[in-house]
Amino acid sequence: MKQALYLLLVFGLVPIQTTVLTYAGLGGVRPDLCLVAAILVGFFAGELDGLLLGLVLGFVQDLFSAGELGLNLVAKGSAGFLAGMAGRYVTNTTPITVLTTVFGLSLLSGTVFLLTVGAGGLAGVSFAIWSVLLPQALWDATLGGAGYWLVARYIRREQAILEGPTGWDR
Repeated sequence: MKQALYLLLVFGLVPIQTTVLTYAGLGGVRPDLCLVAAILVGFFAGELDGLLLGLVLGFVQDLFSAGELGLNLVAKGSAGFLAGMAGRYVTNTTPITVLTTVFGLSLLSGTVFLLTVGAGGLAGVSFAIWSVLLPQALWDATLGGAGYWLVARYIRREQAILEGPTGWDR
């Protein structure tokens, strides 16, 4: 089941991001679904799954983009791994924890892209931070929080079905 979900993410997210989300962005800024997926998988399934899914999603994104080859691969893989590490050491994961983690990792990923591409001096970097980097991090955090809420709700429902309404094993 997990492999089918990962295949669906790999072959579904990149086309959705490049086609549908082109029109859904505000002011030309759109969320990075692949980054959010790698982070959520890292949080829920661990650092190895987050790393591997992030690497594959980044590779597929690199194949379809005209940017630097390998930049998405490294950014998404690192984000998935770091989210998995954070998920391992956080005792009680809440939507606020996920929001801040996704926001921080999105800022980190965007900063890597900004430094790699360059923005034409201090004025260009300042403009890129306020007009692209922060809005995209807010988009990603919002989607990450919503995704966490949906997945955590599904997991709690499955646990209630398996353990019964009182939480005790039958």
